[in-house]
Amino acid sequence: MALESSRLAYERAKGSVGGGVGSGLRAAMRPHPLFVREARGAHLWDLDGDRYVDYVMAWGPLVLGHGDPRITEAVAEVATRMQVVGTGHELEYLAAEAVLAAVPHGERLLWSNTGTEAVQVALRLARAATGRRRVLKFARSYHGWHDSVYAGLAEADSGKPAAPASKGQSPSALDDLVVGGFNDVAVAEHLLAEAVERDIAAVLVDPILSNGGVEAPTAEFLLTLRSLCDKYGVILIFDEVIAGFRIARGGAAEKYGGRPDLSVFGKAMAGGFTQSAVVGRADLIDQVDDGVVHAGTFNSNPIALAAVEATMRVLADPSVYETLDTISAYFDAKVGSALEAVPGSGTFNRVGSLLQYVPASGATGLHGTGGSWGAILEGMLRRGHLFMPSGKVFLSTAHTISDVEATVEALEKVLCEL
Repeated sequence: MALESSRLAYERAKGSVGGGVGSGLRAAMRPHPLFVREARGAHLWDLDGDRYVDYVMAWGPLVLGHGDPRITEAVAEVATRMQVVGTGHELEYLAAEAVLAAVPHGERLLWSNTGTEAVQVALRLARAATGRRRVLKFARSYHGWHDSVYAGLAEADSGKPAAPASKGQSPSALDDLVVGGFNDVAVAEHLLAEAVERDIAAVLVDPILSNGGVEAPTAEFLLTLRSLCDKYGVILIFDEVIAGFRIARGGAAEKYGGRPDLSVFGKAMAGGFTQSAVVGRADLIDQVDDGVVHAGTFNSNPIALAAVEATMRVLADPSVYETLDTISAYFDAKVGSALEAVPGSGTFNRVGSLLQYVPASGATGLHGTGGSWGAILEGMLRRGHLFMPSGKVFLSTAHTISDVEATVEALEKVLCEL
């Protein structure tokens, strides 16, 4: 892989785009961000025409792979009739009905565009319902780039006052944030027993720490959160922007139980198009009829909702998740074995079709992972296999056994060179 066109494109992009990338973490790609011209199925083609097996999958949305015709044809049909219209249209409720049919606790929803936006909508609903202002989140979890939740990204942050994680972030916006420990039942019990005194309106939890190492919850943890929230009048919110519709059709509530009051969905729900939603109890959602403001010019735009409805139709087939789990388990076994054959090379955590590289040290995080991953990342890119700087790995129904076998062969060569 020459990668020369991507290097030149990156240098050119830095002249007009801040950081040279559309989203900051993409700049962490080694040796530089990849620029592509085409994407189909499980593959990408760069500006030089070289093909890559894609394990980034747009950072999670593409459960069905790039350009699934069942999605693109639905979008194309709508796009010839209307784009953003600023009025109601039937896809607003057709797509909503399809989502609610999939989610066990889905009674009503609100449309939004990104996960970051939808998290803020959910928190506003929780504050309105409880009359309280603070939010309990858990260390290592990421809930979007907004000032009010961008904190507590390291394990050591549990139990400490929330501090800004970015320059330019407003410290006062974090006054409402309380940080606990994921899967730490005792801490959750302590904090929520003082929910009234601490003014806690909501518990915001990513049920599998999608951006914090892909750690599954214990059954006790989620069930305890549900019980404590009921006892102390707190709204339980699942952030399923990454996990939702990827680990199960009904998300974390289907897979693990412990139903939340609200869930935030994004990424995989629209098959590669931009859409998010807050889904849950009707009485909470219906506060938009009683003083809670929810707005956005591009909310529920026809293009995205055509993609949502089509994606939900495909995901209703149980064989989709059987295929996802089969190929993901095969990747975990084969690629994991290649790593284990070289001492100190690391391993993977896996929940369904979401995996996380874990170095020998065990240190993973939102912005990257330690150990050999940086060298592996660059070596695999040069051999036609695209991975994420953070070490997360996304599989899709478009990935094949031959894709994984080619990846194993390339990895074995890379490991020999380290």
